[in-house]
Amino acid sequence: MLFEIKEYMDVLATPIYLANGRKPWSPGYYTAKRRTICSAIDEGLFSGGSELPSSFGRHIDERVVECPWVFAQLAETPGRVLDAGSALNHLFLLDRPPLKDAHLTIMTLAPERRCFWNRSISYVFGDLRKTYFADAVFDVVISVSTIEHIGLDNTMLYTGDVSKKESDALGFLPAITEFRRLLKPGGICLITVPFGRRGVHGWYQVFDQELAMKVVEAFRPSDYSIDYFGYFPDGWRRASSCEIADAAFFDVHDARDFAPDFAAGARGVACMKLIA
Repeated sequence: MLFEIKEYMDVLATPIYLANGRKPWSPGYYTAKRRTICSAIDEGLFSGGSELPSSFGRHIDERVVECPWVFAQLAETPGRVLDAGSALNHLFLLDRPPLKDAHLTIMTLAPERRCFWNRSISYVFGDLRKTYFADAVFDVVISVSTIEHIGLDNTMLYTGDVSKKESDALGFLPAITEFRRLLKPGGICLITVPFGRRGVHGWYQVFDQELAMKVVEAFRPSDYSIDYFGYFPDGWRRASSCEIADAAFFDVHDARDFAPDFAAGARGVACMKLIA
């Protein structure tokens, strides 16, 4: 009930959010973000590699790109799906086709405040580098902005377990090989990461082209593709890896104020589709 009240209050705050220049993370932001994501999914904006509309996702963080991109890669009946990291654990996504028609398992480091077991979703908690699943059990593995945290300090936002305060920049690689093990032959793995100026920042890191290719090499796909998206002053659009090679991450937990472009998080994203 508390979450429903918060969401309702955020909807009420939307006019103020719009009038005050769409400041990221302010009251009304969540509603604007949710509506933009839902519209992009429903309109198929990320299907077929088409260009995004002008001013798409201005002042909104990278989920506005990542989530619609993931939905665009899914088959009409996705089968058994693993959400590795719980980024999709929101009703506005879980109730949307084709995800709502999947046999969905969500695995993340520690329990979250909300779960939707009554929608026949399975929740598993643990380390993605060593899961409890048998070989070749999933048709799809989805990992949205998760692997950039694996092996780093997860005590800041995700768990109180001090053993998860790590500093291994390549600690995500065992998770990639695990994703490969879990997939049926021909299954797909969808991974998104912040992309740009490489660096480790305590609880997350930004990937560059070299690090993205380490993901591909660890997975050993039969085929793969990478879509890149960049955040610019006029919003999100498709980009080349070179265009966003120097993109810097805006960390709302660390910065004192927003930059002139009002970036809400990553300014570059790499979206990888890997075929088992």
